[in-house]
Amino acid sequence: MHLTLINFFKRTVPGHVFRGKRRLVMQPTRKTMNQLIRKYEIQEQNMKYLLKPYITLEQSQGHAKDLGKTEAKLNFWNNNPIKPPFKPHIKIEDRLIHLKCSEAWD
Repeated sequence: MHLTLINFFKRTVPGHVFRGKRRLVMQPTRKTMNQLIRKYEIQEQNMKYLLKPYITLEQSQGHAKDLGKTEAKLNFWNNNPIKPPFKPHIKIEDRLIHLKCSEAWD
């Protein structure tokens, strides 16, 4: 009975707590403000790096070819052939050889 009275007089938000017309709005604290500021600073720094790349457009034309990665990959795959983990082919005669008694029909 006592638990029923407690639940009856408890004031809660109907439905989802953080959505809707009667939602619970969290008050901003110093910690959340600092987290948001830090998040915006990181985003601004990322945008700065994306807008001004390290190499120019002329430098980026052949830089991958000079590294020789494609030739190294091709040499690796040509020198180390893949051994497929397939089972050997099995014929029906191999499976049913124990049924073969003799062929002396004549």
